[in-house]
Amino acid sequence: MKPVKTVAFVGLGQMGRPMSANLAKAGFAVRSYDLNGAGNCASAAEAARGADVFLTMLPDGRAVREAVLGAGLPKGMLVLDMSSSDPVGTRALGKELAARGVGLLDAPVSGGVKRAVDASLAIMAGGDDPALIERVRPLLEKMGGKIFLTGPLGSGHAMKALNNYVSAAGLAATAEALVVGARFGLDPAVMTDIINASSGRNNTTEVKVKQFMLSGAYNSGFSVALMVKDVSIAASLADAVGSETPLAHACVELWQRAAAQLGPRADHTEYYRFAGERRKD
Repeated sequence: MKPVKTVAFVGLGQMGRPMSANLAKAGFAVRSYDLNGAGNCASAAEAARGADVFLTMLPDGRAVREAVLGAGLPKGMLVLDMSSSDPVGTRALGKELAARGVGLLDAPVSGGVKRAVDASLAIMAGGDDPALIERVRPLLEKMGGKIFLTGPLGSGHAMKALNNYVSAAGLAATAEALVVGARFGLDPAVMTDIINASSGRNNTTEVKVKQFMLSGAYNSGFSVALMVKDVSIAASLADAVGSETPLAHACVELWQRAAAQLGPRADHTEYYRFAGERRKD
C-alpha cells in the first residue's frame, strides 16, 4: 500500500480545524471542505480529487453518509470517519462502500478542543483490515497522543459512545452533588478538591468543574446536543445487543431535558446550571 500523502478533510468545526491544521503542519497535503465555507475546496467531491484518504469529522453519522456517498469517491479510496457516529450505521455504510471498492475505518476521538489543538487526543480505531489501520497510523499519530485498536469496523464508534455515556453520567452526578452540597452550606470549590482526593474523582471534577462550571465560563467546546446524541447512541447500542441499561436511558432523558431548557447549542458544562435550577416540589 502506498503511503498517505494527501488527505481530503471534510468537517472544519471546533475539533476539525485544529486537527486538519496539525496534519498540514506535519507535512500532509490537506484538501479541506466544510459546509460553512471554510476550507480550500468548494465541495467534498473537489476535496476528494487526488486524495489518498477521505477523512470526515462531522456532527453525526447521517452527515458522514451524505458527505461520503455524495463525493463520488473512486474505487480504492479509503474513508476515515473520525466523527462520533452510530456504530450500527457505520457497519451498514461499510458494506455499501465495500460494494463500490471503497474502504472504511472508524476512528473517533476524545479529549476536547484543547487536546485537538496540542495533538494529544485519544483515538479509538476500528476496522476489519488491520493493514488499513496501519496505513493511516501516521495520520493518527499527528492528531493523537494515544491510539487504541478497538476491533472490527464500528467498534471505535461503539467505544466512543460508551465513553461519552460514562462521561455524561459522571458530569450529571457531579453537578447534582455540588448543587446539593451548596444548598447545605458546603463550598463547591472545596467539595471539588475533596472529591479529587477521594473515590468520587472523575474527568468532570478534574478538568471541568473549576475551569468551566464554577468559573461560569461554560466554554469547553462540546455542546449539550452532541452529548444527547452520544448518550442516545450508547443507549441504542445497548438495546441492539439486548442489554438492559436503565441508567443509560435515564441519562438520555436527563440530557434531553437539559437541552430543551438550555438550548441545544449550550456548552455541555452548563448542565451544572441546569441542575442548579431544578428543585424538588
